[in-house]
Amino acid sequence: MSQEILMNCTPQETRVAVVENGVLQEVSVERTRRRGLVGNIYKGRIQRVLPGMQAAFVEVGLERTAFLHASDVAVAPDSETGETRLRRPVPDIQQLLHDGQEIIVQVIKDPMGTKGARLTTHLTIPSRNLVLLPRSRNLGVSGRIEDAAERERLRQIGQRFLDEGDTGGYIIRTAAEQAPESALEADRRFLCKLWENVAARAREARAGQCIHEDLPLVLRSLRDIMSSEVERIRIDSRENFQKVQAFCEQFFPEMNARLEAYPGERPLFDFYGVEEEIQRALSRKVELKSGGYLMIDQTEAMTTIDVNTGAYVGRRNLEETIFKTNLEAAQAIARQVRLRNLGGIIILDFIDMQDEEHKRQVLRALEKSLEKDHAKTQISGVSALGLVEMTRKRTRESLEHILCAPCPSCDGRGFMKTPETVCYEIFRELMREARQFEAEQMLVIASRPVVDLMVEDESMSVAELEEFIGRPITFQAEPLYAQDQFDVVLM
Repeated sequence: MSQEILMNCTPQETRVAVVENGVLQEVSVERTRRRGLVGNIYKGRIQRVLPGMQAAFVEVGLERTAFLHASDVAVAPDSETGETRLRRPVPDIQQLLHDGQEIIVQVIKDPMGTKGARLTTHLTIPSRNLVLLPRSRNLGVSGRIEDAAERERLRQIGQRFLDEGDTGGYIIRTAAEQAPESALEADRRFLCKLWENVAARAREARAGQCIHEDLPLVLRSLRDIMSSEVERIRIDSRENFQKVQAFCEQFFPEMNARLEAYPGERPLFDFYGVEEEIQRALSRKVELKSGGYLMIDQTEAMTTIDVNTGAYVGRRNLEETIFKTNLEAAQAIARQVRLRNLGGIIILDFIDMQDEEHKRQVLRALEKSLEKDHAKTQISGVSALGLVEMTRKRTRESLEHILCAPCPSCDGRGFMKTPETVCYEIFRELMREARQFEAEQMLVIASRPVVDLMVEDESMSVAELEEFIGRPITFQAEPLYAQDQFDVVLM
């Protein structure tokens, strides 16, 4: 598999795209005025403990207070095993926290919609090969490393790190597979030094201050995405190219040869067709090669994806047509979920299949396509209603929520009142105004489609209303009015 990382950098915005075999698979956007907060560590103050919700609101200096659940509060390590008591029942929130208490917390979910940031006290600080757990003595190895011998080798290295130091526990990341022990040791020293600095800042900081900020998108992408499968990293900014070069020299020098400053006059994302793909990723409808299509709808609670056969009629029978469409849709869904950074609960409405083997193969195709996704996903079987439920870990806003805002006319519903509906609302308003106020005539200001309807198709109704209320009605088209917006002016 050929994989490239493309970085488009401007002073206002940074965009990173992952392209596999010429097809865009993932895109991340970070704006200078609104950087993501995930990974940042703050010194906070408990503003209010909520026993009924087993949670607390924490003031960390953000626009909205952040949310901390009892399950995300670290408790003291067990004196015998040295492990935290997370596997035991979670203590009552009032036993863990109290109003006004100062506490060190880390953001695990950015603020989304009307919700504030989600916090944890289980701090994690990642590097290329390791994740430091400064408040734990646990050791873990990435589940994506499948070779048993390699897992055991890495576990032994990690155990030596635990035996030799008292900084905390470790998670050995997927990138550490086949890495020499010296590389892991270098990461360990770096993380220990970094945590010492963070702990020192925490002692001096006031509540509401950020004491550790995660890397910017350009460097964070290298840390989290870089693998042996990446053949080339192209960057269209000379300044950021030099930063990436220095970062690679320090943490993975073998990648330096794959760095390339993009000198072309044509914009980098245009050259690779990424710009066009981003525009398509904002559309509700996703066309499939067979002629079928997906309909993707995001709400605050969940995302629904509906599969349709569309123009695809197949060559054999209906069941075979449905199976082929669902197979193609499963692969397209995995790509769209990753590309759009959809998270939380996702409901997949595949076309109903009668054959149990077909259902199994479609689910397997979905699982296999999601294996490349960096975010954790879980998939249920096909329900009695033919739906597949899946969850995907959500830490940052989706691509649509970063790039778009709800339509002010329809308030994000995707629908607005028809001119006919608005026309009849105006008739009712004219009746109300005529009964309440004295006026020589009445002026209706509305959008062009509504005015055209009233003076043409509804002209007879207008004449009858004028006769009924005993005063003339005039109309004025306002080009800046939304279709459902109007005013009645008494003259």
